Amino acid sequence: MVDEGAGWLGIDLGTQSVRVLLVTADGTVLGSGSAPLTGRRDGVRHEQDPLRWWSALCTASRAALGSAPRHLPVGGLAVCGTSGTVLLTDGSGRPVSPALMYDDGRAKAEAARARWAGLAVQDTWALPKALWLLGEYDGGALRLAHQPDLIVSRLTGEPPPADSSHALKTGYDLAGDRWPQTALVELGVPEDLLPSVVHPGARLGEVGPAAADATGIPAGTPVFAGMTDGCAAQIASGALRPGSWNSVLGTTLVLKGAARDPVRDPAGVVYNHRAPDGTWLPGGASSVGAGALSARFPDADPAGMDPRAAAYEPSRAVAYPLVSPGERFPFRAPEATPLILGDPAEDADLWAALLQGVGFAERLCLDYLHHLGAPLDGTLTFTGGGARSPYWNQLRADILGRPARVPEQTEPALGMAALAAYGASAAGALADVAERMVRVRTVVEPRPGRTAAFAEPYARLVDALRDRGWLPAPVAAHAHSRLSRDTSAS
Repeated sequence: MVDEGAGWLGIDLGTQSVRVLLVTADGTVLGSGSAPLTGRRDGVRHEQDPLRWWSALCTASRAALGSAPRHLPVGGLAVCGTSGTVLLTDGSGRPVSPALMYDDGRAKAEAARARWAGLAVQDTWALPKALWLLGEYDGGALRLAHQPDLIVSRLTGEPPPADSSHALKTGYDLAGDRWPQTALVELGVPEDLLPSVVHPGARLGEVGPAAADATGIPAGTPVFAGMTDGCAAQIASGALRPGSWNSVLGTTLVLKGAARDPVRDPAGVVYNHRAPDGTWLPGGASSVGAGALSARFPDADPAGMDPRAAAYEPSRAVAYPLVSPGERFPFRAPEATPLILGDPAEDADLWAALLQGVGFAERLCLDYLHHLGAPLDGTLTFTGGGARSPYWNQLRADILGRPARVPEQTEPALGMAALAAYGASAAGALADVAERMVRVRTVVEPRPGRTAAFAEPYARLVDALRDRGWLPAPVAAHAHSRLSRDTSAS
């Protein structure tokens, strides 16, 4: 059972900040803190100084714990990081390279080598970056660390095992629960480069005295293995029952669901994490998202633009609003570029086209998942910065033709607090723990007749994506076959 009288710490190592939440077992947030992070971008390269993660954590954790009730015991903590972010450390866990971030694209050649060796990796995954780093940093006892590994090392005083969630993009075989040694030997990966791997929620150690002095986290606090930020957001949404899905709309769009069995995708567009209880968390990340709005309208006030956009349902234009060139999900097309069909009447119409275009991409993701046989008959939850717009939430529910829950608190740090509570309980299901912590603010129902109003522009977009050679014809045909159904229908 989860200790009802304890607080649980969730730590989220994001791209722009470190966030820390202190939460009770029933979801009451007792304290929160954040500290900014900066990075270096140069073309396809994106790096951060890993030492900044620790200093930012020290600031954020002290803020989160500073407002907590005195003498409240901290039952445990877990850490999430950006998926695919890696660095090299020495044998003591000290960084010897910068951190190559989740979207760093310098390792395309290494990714091609890994695929040739039989590993289904994408260009920005961690394994290609590890191969690139090995070519740049030679000599000594090098170890590969994922983003949370470095922080856990500082908290506990020794390099930890990696959790299987972060290890996935480094090539870890979740079904076999092992590293693919034959392929790694072929790629020249040293045997001692990669860490051992444990399941999320496993106990990794406890906070040591030096780390306690720096962070304010009580010495002896148990540290549990975390998951990636996308999985953490899914836990924070409560979408952990088979058939349930969480749609995270931020700069880009991420869909993550729950299933009893992995969702097999020959194209490698959808990949599967594994939950601590052995169920599967399939999903994918699109390059469509709210970032397209800020790129087109850098000075716009969304609260002012949304009511104006409501006059254009549907818009005169149809958009596929990629944030950057290239698409990963619901189809793989490195050559894809932002797409607008037709001429918007004015800025409000273009704003409407972009909002609707994200909804169309979201629907196409669900249609693709249905094409693969993924279960879709559970709850749908909207999270991420885009879910702060009531109008956009309603528009997306209308396009999808299904209700959507919007929780009160959806930060990945909340998901890590829930995972820590689950790890400490050593019993029950993660879904049970998460559902107690997740508080639903509202349920958005689709408006009658509105789904049909968006069917024609959606079909037009599907055809345009197919005609450009980006969307496979069988997937386009499947999307057409589901136009008259909501996206939860079989």
